Amino acid sequence: MDFLTDHDIQKYLADGYVVLDGLLTPQECEELRQRMVEIVEEMDVPEHCRITFSTIQDEQAEHQGNADYFLTSGDKIRFFFEKGVFNAEGEFVVPKQRSLNKVAHALHAHDPLFKKVTHSPRVQGAARKLGLVQPVVLQSMFIFKQPGIGGEVTQHQDATFLHTEPLGRVLGVWIALEDATVDNGCLWFIPGSHTCGVSRRMVRSPPGSFPRTAFVGREPEYEEERFIPAPVKKGGAILIHGEVVHRSAANTSQDSRQVYTFHLMESKDTQWSPDNW
Repeated sequence: MDFLTDHDIQKYLADGYVVLDGLLTPQECEELRQRMVEIVEEMDVPEHCRITFSTIQDEQAEHQGNADYFLTSGDKIRFFFEKGVFNAEGEFVVPKQRSLNKVAHALHAHDPLFKKVTHSPRVQGAARKLGLVQPVVLQSMFIFKQPGIGGEVTQHQDATFLHTEPLGRVLGVWIALEDATVDNGCLWFIPGSHTCGVSRRMVRSPPGSFPRTAFVGREPEYEEERFIPAPVKKGGAILIHGEVVHRSAANTSQDSRQVYTFHLMESKDTQWSPDNW
């Protein structure tokens, strides 16, 4: 099923991303949100696995990068929390539905409703029109961006964490389940930055080494005025090139900004880097 116009394709190729309306209906968005309410109600996370998620480089390396709970989450449904939601004993100090940063990284593999959206005809059609011949799903995430505490996502490229040889083989699909606005933490992009290569990588350390992961290179400092906001209406989506630089601010509003996002990789003639996390 065709979903992309020729103009959309040209914008994606030029800017490294494109905003689309109406990938999902409002009802489909609500079904995904309600399913996540059920998943969170059923979650059972041991205290030692209650990992705070951060995109600040040093915190990523210290917390996620050394935690088995994170490093072995690629084929599971696991839970990652905002800062300040636990007390010193590891107990929740906010309602658990308001505590989560994200649920990741294999919703598409284990939950039928998220699997259906991930493999929908519209997604398949868009992937084909962007040149993916044999796409595979690398990971999927439900991101909450909680009201008032939803954390900042610092500037980054997805290829920092999802590296391929050659580059240019990863496509992100970012679906707004609520309106994503400047106030509640929509994405911001540097148009055209996908043509400049990858500035840093998160890689696994050799077996037996500590820390378990490390960053090679460092994200440059970009001028603030280069970032362009990309608000999206509920049910809309952003297609994201793996090397385009993007970020989102903390959510200081009283409105959440829930999204379902996943990454596809062209598997034909592509090498998945063995030192990816």
